[in-house]
Amino acid sequence: MAKKARQRISYVLELPNSSPGGHRLGVNGLTIDRDNSILYSGGRDGVVCAWDIDRDLVSSVKSHSAVTDTSLSRTASKPTRFRAQTQAHTHWINDLALAQQHNAVVSASSDLLVKLWRPRGSDSKEPATIGQHADYVKCVATPDQNTGWVASGGLDRKIYLWDLAGGGKTLEIDVSGEEITEKGSVYALSVTHSILASGGPESIVRLWDPKTGKRITKFVGHTDNIRSVLVNQSGDMVMTASSDQTVKVWSVTAGRCMHTLTMHNDSVWSLYSEEPDLGIFYSSDRSGLVVKTDVRGTFGELDDGLSVAVAQENDGVSKVVAAGDCIWTATSRSSINRWRNVDTTVAELPNTYKQHRASIASTRSRESFLPSAPSPPPVNGSLKREISAKSILRISNTASFPPSLNRDGDESTLGHGRKGSEVLPDPVTFGVEPIHQLPEETIEGQFGLVKHRLLNDRRRVLTLDTAGDVLLWDLIRCQPIKSFGKKHLEDVEPEINTLEAVAPWCSIDTSSGNLTVVLEPFNCFDAEMYADELTLEEAVEFREDQRINLGKWVLRYLFANLIDEEIRRDEAYRQKLNEPLEKKITVGRLNPPLVISIPPPPGWVASDTPGTTPRANGMHYPPMTPGMAILSATPGSPMAPVLEGLPTPTPHTPLDKRLSQVSRPSVEREDYFSDAIHSPDTPKPAQTPAVETRQSEDKTAAAAKTPNENGKGDKEKEKDAKDKDKDKDKAPSTPFGKKKFRMNMSFGGMKLGRSASTTAAEKPAVVDERAEESESSSNHEKEFEDNFLGVIQRMRNEYDKQLAESPESIVETRVTPSLPNDTPVLKLPAGTKVIIQEETSGGSAELYRGTVATAGLDADVIEKRGPQWLAEVLLLNTVPPKDPVKVSFVLHPWRDELPPITAADGNNRLNANRMLRVKKILAYVAERIDPQPMGLAGEEGGDAEKDGGGEDGEIPLRPEEYLELYCNDQLLPITMSLATLRAHVWKGGNDIVLHYKANGRKEIPFPPKERRSGEEGVHVVGRGSNEEDALSSTTGTPGLGHGDQQGPVQDQRPAGGGGG
Repeated sequence: MAKKARQRISYVLELPNSSPGGHRLGVNGLTIDRDNSILYSGGRDGVVCAWDIDRDLVSSVKSHSAVTDTSLSRTASKPTRFRAQTQAHTHWINDLALAQQHNAVVSASSDLLVKLWRPRGSDSKEPATIGQHADYVKCVATPDQNTGWVASGGLDRKIYLWDLAGGGKTLEIDVSGEEITEKGSVYALSVTHSILASGGPESIVRLWDPKTGKRITKFVGHTDNIRSVLVNQSGDMVMTASSDQTVKVWSVTAGRCMHTLTMHNDSVWSLYSEEPDLGIFYSSDRSGLVVKTDVRGTFGELDDGLSVAVAQENDGVSKVVAAGDCIWTATSRSSINRWRNVDTTVAELPNTYKQHRASIASTRSRESFLPSAPSPPPVNGSLKREISAKSILRISNTASFPPSLNRDGDESTLGHGRKGSEVLPDPVTFGVEPIHQLPEETIEGQFGLVKHRLLNDRRRVLTLDTAGDVLLWDLIRCQPIKSFGKKHLEDVEPEINTLEAVAPWCSIDTSSGNLTVVLEPFNCFDAEMYADELTLEEAVEFREDQRINLGKWVLRYLFANLIDEEIRRDEAYRQKLNEPLEKKITVGRLNPPLVISIPPPPGWVASDTPGTTPRANGMHYPPMTPGMAILSATPGSPMAPVLEGLPTPTPHTPLDKRLSQVSRPSVEREDYFSDAIHSPDTPKPAQTPAVETRQSEDKTAAAAKTPNENGKGDKEKEKDAKDKDKDKDKAPSTPFGKKKFRMNMSFGGMKLGRSASTTAAEKPAVVDERAEESESSSNHEKEFEDNFLGVIQRMRNEYDKQLAESPESIVETRVTPSLPNDTPVLKLPAGTKVIIQEETSGGSAELYRGTVATAGLDADVIEKRGPQWLAEVLLLNTVPPKDPVKVSFVLHPWRDELPPITAADGNNRLNANRMLRVKKILAYVAERIDPQPMGLAGEEGGDAEKDGGGEDGEIPLRPEEYLELYCNDQLLPITMSLATLRAHVWKGGNDIVLHYKANGRKEIPFPPKERRSGEEGVHVVGRGSNEEDALSSTTGTPGLGHGDQQGPVQDQRPAGGGGG
């Protein structure tokens, strides 16, 4: 099976006071429906908007109003009204096209998708995806309104033809560059029924047959990126605009460039024409200049055409369209400007230009192409004014009109003496004045986000919008926190930033004008925060030093409705399975037997000692979630009624474990601190205090060993276990059917987890995977889909197995989402958008889009398109296993005022989880320098009151109350983590050097020299025990998996090997 592309989850936070009716960022695409007087716009915010425009403005095809100087003509038209909009894409929209009799709007986007929206339909559904590229889609085009397909081109160097009815791809054209493959990207596209023209960074115009996809020819002549292409209706002329500041006209029949137009002095970005023969066309450039060019009646001599500077924008014009009396321009701003069109008839021209054209007509043998035009009638009582000569542009370098102007604005010679194709020197033109200085109407946009800054806690982010307002957001609760008004982002950041260092768990994107949070499976579960730092509306009881996984927390409530729906579906499925048994039970209640035989429940083992109460093992206890206990690297696996490989407890086992938990020093209990690298195959005998005698051969001591120790160290017991397995029926497997985890479970006061002698970094005992796989392959185990649905299929397969093996047992649910004390309840805004994307070579492709409110309704779609890891997190409370990052440090007494804690071999290099707090390090120090047995104070599993009092019954001080920790002569807060300490205090890459110091509240004497002299022998014994915990005196210590919590402090030294 091919490796599936990595999938990510994104969610988009709603902007405050957001309402439909305008773009938030720049506009890239414009298209107009003249028949229905609707203007469509596509923006960088991924939104397609529809606008109702004044029908009188576009009703007449060629009724371009003359230029007037009256304000009345500008206010006579009705204002543009917002009609509808849709969030079609998650990235920039680069182009729009109308299709199917103007009923469909096709959009091309940088999110790799081509979508179709029917805004005029009765249901007006969300845009449908009709095609997908492997990289940004830059352009889209359709030959006419009766065609059932559309063409799109993108940066993947491909042109695709897509069926508008949803039939997918109908044709693929590879446009890879001949010399440089990457330059084959398609930036411009135009198509008719007979020819398809494309252009891009290769600076070559390529013509294709849209029926077969074969190349017809290519045109070479541009020297820079081709930005726009037009093809006339007959398909024999192509017009291209380029970043080389020229517009070229190509003859398909002649196979060459016929004219090079140079009316622009900057990169030409857009071309537009309504004329079938391109007799009138509009162009715009990077400087914001909008030009109208009229070449009608020139009989192919385009140098005799007329180019007029119509308008000047403040920003580069990415798209220009025209209809009737209006021209619309799109720029990098969120607003759209409407300008009054210009009449290019003879009556509007200056006298010098009239004389020039008349002289051209008189020298020709054929009838003059210039139509006679009567004097224009008055408009609103005012005569049309003449177009200024400074608004007329020289159409090309070979054109003889307008002449170049001197610095005084006077005309120089017209240059009629030019012979043939002689190129005149470039004229120096001074003071080009566009006809319109201000637009007739501005369709206002809204404010979008343009800049952001993620704070140190990685839960809050500052944003700056196009209005200059700074806003603070909460990424977990998906809502804004505070507005700072119009300020500089850099000024606000220091005021609210905190001294923290949190692992990266998300990325922020504001390219679409919205705040988008992206969660990747490889790191979205890396960040944690302490529960005591939370501010919750409802009080929740947490364990001491409990941590909350940020990625799992936000995913739990983004898909809360989906989880509820899956629970309902799971209940319905199990109800069908349990229905026959429930009926049987009901019948049995109606006809009770006279004699009832009570079989022992699964997992109950009778004791050999009379009078001993049987202890439960493997019963239905809620699975512990990460954060509930110290577990193996894969937390929260739902438990079957009887777990295969579960150890059989003996009557004295829980008692022994309880005694060892209380009596042994903290080196035998779990924490971040560990000794060294241990092989998983190395036997791990139970640890005992230094004062006790080792009884490795004693049966009681052997019973106190963990199953992991027995399973690896005692061959006879392993053989007996195998013999027992042969006599047993096959036990239900884990939800994944691959590995079987042996969990240490005992009751009678102990928590669910590893025993006290089990080390913190110990890996879960895994049955031989190869043998398991061979067994499954021999049984022809089912294959499940590698998606969200696959996890559900596995669970249901386990239900079926359980029913087949134990038909008399009720099938219990395996859906175990995280609990509120693991992921506190969040009430996220219902409109928060949730997106599932798939990684591609050119970016990310959208697989699903919905909201927090609709996630449950879209369960079928998410099951098919959602990733498997998401289902495991939501339904099984299982995060992908990953070793935590550890930080190395060394501990020294401040000026040798306190006893040292250096190991016997002189190595005092330690490491611990990056989230370990300073107060835990102080507790570790206190256990080794304080002679009094109060190491449990302030730690999980015990506190000062329970450990007895100090002298005269006083409650002993906690370590953080009489000890201080310093780094670089700076006193460290007890809640500071090692990660924060390294990033903001130590600020280096080597081992952190820490100094501990007493504050005088308690006297700590130096240990007697006799005890210090005997330390070396004790250390040798301790190192032979091969104890495995989490603070290490060497590098490369195996780390804790997800879900490991802080327990009692440990290090590499053996029991009783401290300074006390």
